[in-house]
Amino acid sequence: MRALVCKEYGPPDSLVIQECDTPRPAAGQILVDVKAAGINFPDVLAIAGKYQVKTPTPFIPGNEAAGVVAAVGDGVAHFSVGDKVIVNSPGGAFAEQCVADQQKSMHLPKGLSFEQGAGFTVTYGTSYHALRQCADIQSGETILVLGAAGGVGITAVEIAKALGARVIAAASSDEKLAFAKEAGADELVNYASQPLKDTVKALTDGNGVDVVYDPVGGELAQQALRATGWHGRYLVVGFASGDIPQFPANIALLKEASIVGVWWGTWAMKNPKLQIQNMQALAALIDAGQLTPRVTESYPLDDFREAFSAITERRARGKVILRISDE
Repeated sequence: MRALVCKEYGPPDSLVIQECDTPRPAAGQILVDVKAAGINFPDVLAIAGKYQVKTPTPFIPGNEAAGVVAAVGDGVAHFSVGDKVIVNSPGGAFAEQCVADQQKSMHLPKGLSFEQGAGFTVTYGTSYHALRQCADIQSGETILVLGAAGGVGITAVEIAKALGARVIAAASSDEKLAFAKEAGADELVNYASQPLKDTVKALTDGNGVDVVYDPVGGELAQQALRATGWHGRYLVVGFASGDIPQFPANIALLKEASIVGVWWGTWAMKNPKLQIQNMQALAALIDAGQLTPRVTESYPLDDFREAFSAITERRARGKVILRISDE
């Protein structure tokens, strides 16, 4: 099978396409003919050897894919050969075939394409877990979403709106903000031209927001923390800016605010039953028309360098997808 391989740590340009052996599904696993795979910022970190969990080289990156079940391992009860599925794999998604645990797989919801399905698991799973388990967001509360047009940011806008929250979307351009508006954002802040904290305070009558969803980090973090209200919850989702913020503890004290880390992948491994419930809840929201996975950039496997540049240059709106097979 053809696969995208990381032979040594470095930038995405250093990846190579080569022939690899087809993996075999172990007990409780399924083998999937991959049609499309989603690219996420953690993939860039993994390829560079900078992710929280370092994968020894050589390896096939990629953690989410959509395709058709080609074979099942012993003990697999919920999937059959020929089923259309979405999978969260322990790496290996950027290949013509990959294996995944049945507990981390789901049937492709009706109405979704393989490309939409490939961009579903990580971004929607992260945001739903962040808003439900980490922030316990309530209907009527206000949330500030940074990087609101990016892969996870746009899902946070959608999910928060579906859960009844008022959404303030923040991004670096009017074009990105228009994209967030289409996804349901109530208020928009261009932090390239407006002071983030002061603008958010004005939009909340000086009260601040209940929740901050931050996949960006960097210099905006302190402004966003200062824009929280009493008992605000600041969700640390990632550091797309490349800079890890240093938070002043006195601000958290004065607001009795909480700074909460969000690491969906590890949480899902430790809480498989809750993870399944989350995926079922997300599928129900899709069926109800409240969520629409947005694929804005799709590339064939041979054009992987262009696909990754959309992530590393932070110009992607919505999800970036690799088309593994167009058959």
